Amino acid sequence: MSSKILIVDDEKSVTEFLKMELEECYKNFKVICRNSGYEALSIIMEGGIDLLLTDIAMPDMDGYELYSRTKEYDENLPIIMMTGFGYDPEHIVVKSRKDGLQDVVFKPFDIDKLNALIKKRLAGE
Repeated sequence: MSSKILIVDDEKSVTEFLKMELEECYKNFKVICRNSGYEALSIIMEGGIDLLLTDIAMPDMDGYELYSRTKEYDENLPIIMMTGFGYDPEHIVVKSRKDGLQDVVFKPFDIDKLNALIKKRLAGE
């Protein structure tokens, strides 16, 4: 069975790298990339996405807004956030975790750990 993953980051180099890595590791993944939170939300609302991997800092819609709007649409969709920022008690990560976010990966991230996390979430763990 094929899994459809949506990667969202305003940096095209990040989305292209992740798409290449995921498709190389998992031939059954269909990876869709968007560089805007609003574009991503539109795709999520079309349905069929199995996992959302999103950056936190984006110019049009931050990761928290994308997270909360996605959860309003589909509360069961696994979401992993990526960030290059460290801990800050006012940060979007803290706010998102309070609202139920389970997974955050810090850039630069270990691609093997990210792959394992994606696989775990797609398995419903």
